[in-house]
Amino acid sequence: MKYAIELYYDEKTEEQLYSLAKRVADAGLSTKFMEWGTRPHLTLACFNDVDEEKCIEQLKMFAQFHGKMPAYIASVGMFNDTKTIFASPMMNDSMYEFQRELHEYLKDFDTTGQEWYCPNRWMPHCTLALTKEDEEEVFYKANDLIWHEFKKLAGEFVSIGLVKISFPVDEIYTVELGM
Repeated sequence: MKYAIELYYDEKTEEQLYSLAKRVADAGLSTKFMEWGTRPHLTLACFNDVDEEKCIEQLKMFAQFHGKMPAYIASVGMFNDTKTIFASPMMNDSMYEFQRELHEYLKDFDTTGQEWYCPNRWMPHCTLALTKEDEEEVFYKANDLIWHEFKKLAGEFVSIGLVKISFPVDEIYTVELGM
């Protein structure tokens, strides 16, 4: 995975989600999410390689025709295989259509091996903790902490961006929706 397109929250919602991730680190459980240097987001697509200039132009065009959308985050979950803990947005048809249309705009870029981020296979999630490299009990303790502190959130998705997946993540370009 070399590049991703991410959907970003409004500032207040982003801060609330980030504070949950930071609580895991501050509790001395796991710091991996913080080390990646990313911000709370939904990954819409992943690509093996992109022409950055062409991708940025496509994102600009896409964003012009898509406005801000409500973001309701109502639950938390986990991927047991990767020991990832995440918040889940409530999805609706327009969100799935948004992601399908984005893939259509960016169809020239290679998604081989990244099928979990393609339409009809996408599991939208906002990562809060990455514990695979930690001792197994950290996964359960971090999960417990998040489950006890999580509160439903209502905000907006306000922008999309192109990132290069590196350590830390390199945010190449971000554009406001509806601009």
